Amino acid sequence: MMCAVQSQTTLESKLEALQCHFTWDLDPSKSMLLRRRATLEDIGTEEGNSWLGHIYNLRGFVQYKLGFTEDAQSFFNKAAEAFSKIRNADEGPWLVVNYGNLAWLHHHLGDQAESQAYLSKVDALMNKYPSPYQDQLHAEIYAEKAWTLMKFSREQKKRAAGYFQRAIRMQPDMVEWNTSYVLGLAGYVKHNDKKVEADLLEKMRMAKEQDPENMYLAALYLNQCTQKGERIEEEARELARKVLKNPVSSYSGIRPLLKVYSYYVSIDEAIDLAEEALKTHPDERYLKRCAALCYKWKIIYVRDSRPKPSVIDRAISLHKEVIALYPDSFLIKKIAFANIYAQLNYGQAEAEQIYQELLEMDLEPADKQMLYNNYAKHLFLHCRDYQRSIQYHMKVAAIPQQSSFRWYSITTLKKIRDRGRSHMCREIEEFLENLQEP
Repeated sequence: MMCAVQSQTTLESKLEALQCHFTWDLDPSKSMLLRRRATLEDIGTEEGNSWLGHIYNLRGFVQYKLGFTEDAQSFFNKAAEAFSKIRNADEGPWLVVNYGNLAWLHHHLGDQAESQAYLSKVDALMNKYPSPYQDQLHAEIYAEKAWTLMKFSREQKKRAAGYFQRAIRMQPDMVEWNTSYVLGLAGYVKHNDKKVEADLLEKMRMAKEQDPENMYLAALYLNQCTQKGERIEEEARELARKVLKNPVSSYSGIRPLLKVYSYYVSIDEAIDLAEEALKTHPDERYLKRCAALCYKWKIIYVRDSRPKPSVIDRAISLHKEVIALYPDSFLIKKIAFANIYAQLNYGQAEAEQIYQELLEMDLEPADKQMLYNNYAKHLFLHCRDYQRSIQYHMKVAAIPQQSSFRWYSITTLKKIRDRGRSHMCREIEEFLENLQEP
């Protein structure tokens, strides 16, 4: 009996020492897992995607966390096959994370013999392909850890950048690693700092030269160029012709390009581009999502003209479709839908009804923060109900969980307090003094 307990303890300690998704502190809420699943599904799995093995590994982990163990094993097996094709080899250090995932999966399934078999495979790979740098992981492991953190959480992008840097220093010839490193930087660097923006622009320019076929990077580069006041209309239109030839994927470049079009070319041309892509691929939900975004931008942000009824009808019908096609991330999309109605003279009742339906739902704390924050803004901007707006900002701040929504609501409350014009200033002051920090 004692030997069995010791054996189990030894196995668990070995599992804890592995580098894989199960040991990287990825412990999200169910709602985040569902959103990540939808995001990963939209990336696409076309041949030639250099991150295909990593995509399948992460999809397998997400499915495991959601309770779909058979799907998890299937995705982990697909990851191994994808790595074999991409690396053109049956084995290598890129399988360390994959085998670690499988060791953990079989452990949780109660198959300790199979778990031990994968642990042995990990040991064999580590011995055959050691890291060239003492006390550091292999570059392949750093790269996958970086990619995973970058995809899993916005808050983790800074850590991801550090891991990418380590991997690139060890293997500078891996173009896709450098591209993803730069894409990650673009996602977390603070703007309005000329030195930071210039440094990022130069990094993006160099990455673009190394990876000229990456249309997503090209679109982000164009967006960054506009920060310097450059005219990019012709470059954007040329890039659009290339993007439309790409397989449909959230990394085809279509979404960042539509953003460039909307802000710096023409919102109507952005809509035309989205509709053209959708005409070619009418059943692709990601393209419907992109088109819906363009119509939302047209209605919410373009103030110089009242949208035509046909534009409004198209926006509403697309958003209804998108909500149905993305059941795992309906909250964000229903909030967007409510915001569209709120912009219309006749849509206030519909917007309020959507919000009330969402407010009655049993949501996780992070989702409540997002909903309360958006509803507080809605009450302020569209209803001129300043007291209830303040009350909902308080509801956001009262949830002891760090997020951009909580930060925004606390900042808003402090501004209202400091201006001293609201009859709720004393109540806000007391609330902020007693606020529980997460």
